[in-house]
Amino acid sequence: MKHGDAAELLDSAEVADLLGLASRKVVMIYAKRYPDFPAPTVNKARCTLWRRGDIERWARATGRIPG
Repeated sequence: MKHGDAAELLDSAEVADLLGLASRKVVMIYAKRYPDFPAPTVNKARCTLWRRGDIERWARATGRIPG
């Protein structure tokens, strides 16, 4: 990861906000339910982070946010 990319990483609460989901727990349900849901960039112990661009591309492609 290049310097400055950390600002582009989202935790599950931020992903939930971006997708309009009720909670961070729903993000984990989505990750299991939808095989095309982006894999986390970081997944260590209690730290799961996704790249904003990956989530936004997936959300646009699936109609969850406007393109």
